Amino acid sequence: MLLATLLLPYPALAAKNILVFGDSLSAGYGIARDAAWVSLLQQELRQNNSPYAVMNASISGETTSGGLRRIGKALQEHQPKIVIIELGANDGLRGSTIGDTEKNLGAIIEQSRKANAKIVLLGIQIPPNYGLDYARQFRMLYPMLAKRYKVALVPFMLEGIPAEQFQADNLHPNAKAQAQILRNVERVLKPLL
Repeated sequence: MLLATLLLPYPALAAKNILVFGDSLSAGYGIARDAAWVSLLQQELRQNNSPYAVMNASISGETTSGGLRRIGKALQEHQPKIVIIELGANDGLRGSTIGDTEKNLGAIIEQSRKANAKIVLLGIQIPPNYGLDYARQFRMLYPMLAKRYKVALVPFMLEGIPAEQFQADNLHPNAKAQAQILRNVERVLKPLL
């Protein structure tokens, strides 16, 4: 039995990995790294003696096109059981076409599925800088993708965060808001663990 265990590749011996694949909202922009919701998730899993380990591959400023270029390597490196996809906000703030964002997110979901990972998609909403119609289409993109690909959805990851818990840019939540983000994510994530 010991010999068989030694012959297994390293990832098979490692903890079950959760890959968080996002932008500044998951990278902890403007706050201490250990205060960000992804770190709080890892702390909670550890306290509960969970076999899951969290790998944060989030990069501030990341777009869905950048994420699409990176997802293959991230999946290969971390071999996750679950992928939490939190991308699109920067596409929306830059006025990227809804079609391009949809195509990129769909491809990220498909690659994650081919890697045999369960998927959680975190919905984002954007201010109406490019008009109410664009903001509405953007908001509807996430439920549509979740339905099409039959993946778990957090409709709006920043749900329930009051205005005073945002940083001065009014885009990034502060440290006090991170526990609420974690609660929003965990409602959907916990049944998959």
